[in-house]
Amino acid sequence: MKYFLLFVLVFGLVFHSFGQSNGYKRPPADVVKIVETPPTPFVGISPNKDAMMLVDYNPDPGIATMAQPFLKLGGIRINPDLNAKQRITEYTNITIQWFLENKNVPVQLPAGTKPSGIPSWSPDGKNIAFGADIGNGVELWVADTRTGKSKKMEGILLNEVLMSPYSWMEDSERLIVRAIPAGRGEAPKENGVPTGPVIEETAGKQSKMMTFQDLLKNEDDERLFEYYGTSQPILVNIKTGEQKKLGTPALYASMTFSPDEAYLLVSKIRRPFSYRVPFNNFSRTTEIWDATGRNIKTIIDLPVTDEIPPQGVVTGPRGLTWQMQYPARLVWTEALDGGDPKREVDFRDQVYTLNAPFTDIPKELIKTQHRFSGFNWTATRDIALMTEYDRDRRWNTTFLVNLNNPNTLDTFIDLSVNDDYNDPGNPLYDRIAGNDYVLAQDGDWAYYTTSGASPEGNFPRLDKINLRTGEKQTLWESPKESYSQFISFAGPGHDQFIIRRESNTEVPNFFLTGLHVKKENQLTAFTDPAPQLTGIEKRIVKYNRPDGVPLSGTLMLPPGYKEGDKLPLFIWAYPLEYSDKGTAGQVRGSDNTFTFLRGDNPAFFLTQGYAVLMNATIPIVGDPETMNNTFIEQAVSSGKAAIDYLDSLGIIDRNRVGVGGHSYGAFMTANLLAHSDDYAYGIARSGAYNRTLTPFGFQSERRSFWEAQDIYMNVSPFTHANKINEPLLIIHGSEDNNPGTHTMQSERLYQAIKGNGGTARLVLLPHESHGYRAKESLLHVLAEMFEWADKYGKGEAVRP
Repeated sequence: MKYFLLFVLVFGLVFHSFGQSNGYKRPPADVVKIVETPPTPFVGISPNKDAMMLVDYNPDPGIATMAQPFLKLGGIRINPDLNAKQRITEYTNITIQWFLENKNVPVQLPAGTKPSGIPSWSPDGKNIAFGADIGNGVELWVADTRTGKSKKMEGILLNEVLMSPYSWMEDSERLIVRAIPAGRGEAPKENGVPTGPVIEETAGKQSKMMTFQDLLKNEDDERLFEYYGTSQPILVNIKTGEQKKLGTPALYASMTFSPDEAYLLVSKIRRPFSYRVPFNNFSRTTEIWDATGRNIKTIIDLPVTDEIPPQGVVTGPRGLTWQMQYPARLVWTEALDGGDPKREVDFRDQVYTLNAPFTDIPKELIKTQHRFSGFNWTATRDIALMTEYDRDRRWNTTFLVNLNNPNTLDTFIDLSVNDDYNDPGNPLYDRIAGNDYVLAQDGDWAYYTTSGASPEGNFPRLDKINLRTGEKQTLWESPKESYSQFISFAGPGHDQFIIRRESNTEVPNFFLTGLHVKKENQLTAFTDPAPQLTGIEKRIVKYNRPDGVPLSGTLMLPPGYKEGDKLPLFIWAYPLEYSDKGTAGQVRGSDNTFTFLRGDNPAFFLTQGYAVLMNATIPIVGDPETMNNTFIEQAVSSGKAAIDYLDSLGIIDRNRVGVGGHSYGAFMTANLLAHSDDYAYGIARSGAYNRTLTPFGFQSERRSFWEAQDIYMNVSPFTHANKINEPLLIIHGSEDNNPGTHTMQSERLYQAIKGNGGTARLVLLPHESHGYRAKESLLHVLAEMFEWADKYGKGEAVRP
């Protein structure tokens, strides 16, 4: 045993002795310029649909921002100085554009501060509320949307650790705020002397949980979680400044008023906490308060829930919400199968309702054959669209139901969750009194917006569908020569609306148009941030796998490409799972979109003379219970089919093909190098490579390691590291908090390849999580990718 320990120590010293940092790299100057170009702003439509809020932001702050200290507590990353979630996006300016009046109003921000997030419209659209980061917290500010003038709500520091820190009341004069309790004192210091060991015990109970990260680890963490998570609800009047406390300081996880604002639905976290699951699975209660903050009824009282079956739900009430168009009626769901989707039952869920004053026995409303997925409330009270999900078939069924006669169900939508061609899309909503949102309707006709997926690509549409008959009428559709999307109705009624239009050569901008007008009134004038890329050619390509599954992807060719030139190719992909060949082969995407290159987008390879196949489909088709039995065969076959097709067109040199992916795409990439010789090199970012470290499932795998040991071992690239004989660049954030993709996954794969004499490079990005955000990190990733591809994918006959 002592020799084994000595080997481990020596191996660790050898491994780390070669780890080094020579500073951040930068790709060519033209690429740096594109990365540093500010993005177009976020857009938020006003409640009255007569204005839009434009929020400028920086998605890629400097590494100094990412390096600010943060705490990992209960699955949350907390900035202790701000008592807020870790900041990874910087917001800079806010503008209100009254598009029906052609008037722009810049919002005056407090000097020396930045907005903490996207502001929130008041119900009447006259004000917006936003947080402003200062040195020791987050202040609450309100701005007049007509003048842009802002004022601070005195004496309040927001607490946004567990939930959104504020929300508007219906009168648009008051906000309910979650504030840091006054006089709470300094944060608890690390004790240093534990009161005892950390102990967990189990006896016969199954707890098949994911491998969560950033969890509580000890008593010190528990005290810090309580300190930073505790907030005091306060009603704040923005006109008078009056403040009224509701309840007492606690760990509030959610808080919503009833439509009549006479009651408050409140969820609270309480001890005991857990070291195995995030805070939303801690012991908790859900209570009904009256308007004074007095608890009048406890609806949910749950212990730590770390025994939920895989892909299952908690037992007892879940999904509590207020029913639209009632003063105060609760609706919720309870599992009839113990929360276990594998249990065979006639009915899986039961829906209940309970009216104020909440003293009666809850009313059993309706049973669902499959898992209840939610209601969409129509403009007529008690009539709703109810959706249930069949896990076995991956199938959604939506019924039109009258809750006064719930035994009669009329099927409205019935299709595979992967059937994009027939998907009606998403319903649109109108806001009515009481902060209720109901389907946007004209009589029995409801409005829907859809991606418009088709064999020729996506052409977004605005449709209306008859709720009674299912008849559909298309009201507006994106022209074939551009890519236009419906954004929102404009003004009262449903005649005018806003679209976002772009094309291969036209930068996305917003336009005001309508059902009965042909003219489009341009609302924004964003310009091309990288005109040197205008010549990029983009094509939707379609081809077939040998087993008959149709495949597709977006082929991008660099500016100035000459027909007949054979280019090095880089393939970027992410495997998706399907139950049948038909939906697996559906085309998704468009070749009419404007090419924005942002962050560490692999399409940046176009600037280096590569052809790029983006979003190449790698479908894994089969029974949801066993489809991973053939993961490797299907992934290898899909990748080869893409190479074969593009080679047949004379566009690529098949000996100079690289492949890459992020997360599950990285897992795919390592497998492709281990089980095929179709690639010259690979680039794997933030992946998981040893599936025994995710023993209770991964992606949509439903079996545990102990139920399918051969599969877990076979699909793990780590197991086959000795077969990875093509160069692999492995990149990972050093602070990855995504379940399953621990940074250790990349470190161990690198060690395995090195130990077997393979070629690999491991890049660990300081302070980065599952995705990379610091500008220095993004530029470094691009530089590493370019260098790796040039070294192993541009020479003659480079493929092993």
